[in-house]
Amino acid sequence: MDNNNLAEKICGLKKKLNAVILAHNYQLGEVQDIADFTGDSLELSFKAAESKCDIIVFCGVTFMAETASILAPGKTVLLPVLAAGCPMADMADAKTLGELKKKHPGALVVTYVNSTAEVKAISDVCVTSANAVKIVSSLPVDKEIIFVPDKNLGAYTAKKTGRKMVLWPGYCPTHMRITKEQILKRKREFPDAKVIVHPESTGDVIALADEVLSTGGMMKFAKNTDARRVIVATETGLIYRLEKENPDKQFIPVSEQAVCPNMKMTRLDDVLLSLEKKQHIIKVPDEIAKLARKPIEKMLSLSR
Repeated sequence: MDNNNLAEKICGLKKKLNAVILAHNYQLGEVQDIADFTGDSLELSFKAAESKCDIIVFCGVTFMAETASILAPGKTVLLPVLAAGCPMADMADAKTLGELKKKHPGALVVTYVNSTAEVKAISDVCVTSANAVKIVSSLPVDKEIIFVPDKNLGAYTAKKTGRKMVLWPGYCPTHMRITKEQILKRKREFPDAKVIVHPESTGDVIALADEVLSTGGMMKFAKNTDARRVIVATETGLIYRLEKENPDKQFIPVSEQAVCPNMKMTRLDDVLLSLEKKQHIIKVPDEIAKLARKPIEKMLSLSR
């Protein structure tokens, strides 16, 4: 079955089941095209919670579907490809974090939303790549901070806020493949281009950025900038949406190697099968969901 027929079948079944399809910015173009909403993980989870749908098909990775389950407990959350996990989220576990907390009594645990529900459940506040600096700046200055799980976002946040942090040694393998040398090469090739970098990148890459932005921030920048060319240092999937929404501008990936294989697992036939068979259901246990919801709500209150 070709993509047009698949998309037509998905659309019909979606309406019949009162489902909403969410696609992360890093998903394949064919998946973004059939989604009701495309965005970053937390933005999509809020869309899910606000929606009057019965079923959420989350085209992303496991922690994103978990977050949707936490924020929309009355809805059925489906992850089309069960194997689509997040290596960085898997680098932090609740048991080891609990042991670290004992070594730093009184420390506040600041957890990136790119984490498992169990890790969120023993955290004090969650952050996104867009609001980490603001949230950390609002925390009591006399409190030590443990930042989980991304050491790069943590280091960037520490530098911007001046706060000392205990950094968990996790990272995004995709953003770690983006190097200073690659950016310098692109800058030589396109000297008039602006450089936008995701804060999951290493410090030497971030130092070369004109702007350090989340994927949502990159979308806004692309829309508002006067620059006709933009060098993009994040997962290459974002280029599809950038080009689609800004056809008058050129977007240059820093590296064609900046691909998250897990984000590319989901295809249209997976989405259709997920709807047809109601697979795979992601349900965070009520007790963990209740605890994990608190640091997310804390983040929202500090973001206002």
